[in-house]
Amino acid sequence: MLWSLLKILVFFAVIALLAFGAGLLMETAGGVQVTVAGTEYTLGPLQSVLALGVLVAAVWVFFKLLALLAATWHFLNGDETALSRYWDKGRERKGYQALADGLMALASGEGRLALAKAARAEKYLQKPELTDLLVAQAAEMSGDTHKAAEAYKRLLSGQTTRFVGVRGIMKQKLSEGDTDTARQLAEKALALRPKHEEVQDTLLRLQAQAEDWAGARKTLSTKLKTGTLPRDVFKRRDAVLALSSSKGLLDENASVEQQEQAIEANRLSPDLVPAAAMAARAYIAKGKKRPAVRLLKKTWESQPHPDLAHAFAEVEPEESAAERVKRFDQLARLKPQDDETRLVMAELNIVAEDFPEARRWLGDMADRAPDARALTLMAAIERGEGADDKIVQGWLAKALTAPRGPQWVCGNCNHIHADWGPVCEHCTSFDTLSWKRPETPEVASLAAAHMLPLITGALEDKAAATAEEAEILVAGEEAGAEPQGAVKEPG
Repeated sequence: MLWSLLKILVFFAVIALLAFGAGLLMETAGGVQVTVAGTEYTLGPLQSVLALGVLVAAVWVFFKLLALLAATWHFLNGDETALSRYWDKGRERKGYQALADGLMALASGEGRLALAKAARAEKYLQKPELTDLLVAQAAEMSGDTHKAAEAYKRLLSGQTTRFVGVRGIMKQKLSEGDTDTARQLAEKALALRPKHEEVQDTLLRLQAQAEDWAGARKTLSTKLKTGTLPRDVFKRRDAVLALSSSKGLLDENASVEQQEQAIEANRLSPDLVPAAAMAARAYIAKGKKRPAVRLLKKTWESQPHPDLAHAFAEVEPEESAAERVKRFDQLARLKPQDDETRLVMAELNIVAEDFPEARRWLGDMADRAPDARALTLMAAIERGEGADDKIVQGWLAKALTAPRGPQWVCGNCNHIHADWGPVCEHCTSFDTLSWKRPETPEVASLAAAHMLPLITGALEDKAAATAEEAEILVAGEEAGAEPQGAVKEPG
């Protein structure tokens, strides 16, 4: 209210001053004489002031007209002007709207609409660093891989968009199955963005598939340095890679370096069963039996496993069956109630023909955890103690349809592997294999049912069958599968 009153008072004051000034000019004598083309014009004081105002206005209009002519010339010449900036803003507004519509269409799964909006945005914006990525992803969604590849290649030329281009082409090569090229592109992408976790994981998986163990360990170290991998997981996976480097340890031309890598793998992860077995064999190859026995016992105490039993048997390959039972008692005392301990000791006592002791070690496993291995051992014990053939045949019939027990199972896809490996042969995941019972129930095959007459016929022909022979018959239902857990006889 006060502000409005103040404005009114100021307005009346200005009007009063102008009126007072005009009155003074009217009363002032004299004037201004102007001669134009020989004609004199006499202007009074008030007329002189008005004429001066008109002259100033005319000069202002004249300069504005000159500016307009100059702007028109610049516009026609292609230079930036206010008019061109206005039109550019209009195009930019339309381009960003098309870009937003394209992103929404991409998120909605409408590939063709996203591609059309991307083309419209590219037309208006003329900024390939913004539109090429949308074009590439929209083209991939609509199935136009050639157009997507061209867009990714254009992204390679920009410093800020090079990583996006390399990563996009890498994913295309992966979908095409060209893993060698994809691995090279993943290495370039990791060099551009060392902290990118997806690229790290992709490169690590591809290097493991290609058995580039040195490169994989380097990538693993990068994951540790960038903080994308905990140190305890790094130690285990580094041990897995070191173990993979020494897989040829048992070959005739195995190098000393491979033996050292096996020992290093066990040092990095003492509870990794394949590493312990391989390191023990490396010590045995060097003639160092005591370190081999020590690390096998340490790992057995953590996780009893058939591979450890095999390696422990290789420490003294020439011993008799009774001597082997006595020596294996060192492992049995570490975890006497473990199922693997009981199965191994039952097998060894069967080989030593001490069937009552084998039965004592096996205990109630045939009823509590009836897998193919336990049931086969029970059949061998019954045969060794002179039981009726029908009883033996009954145990073997159960073994044919029973689960095979713990196996190497991928934690990602639940695929079952005959042997341990760093990479799942089904889903190519890295370090996902663990020793456990498969979650999916095993179904007896038709081949197993047809094998039963062969087994019973073999029992009639042979007076006694060893545990190893019976297990081979049971395991024959899986083509090419090697029986798990059997400890080989000496010699």
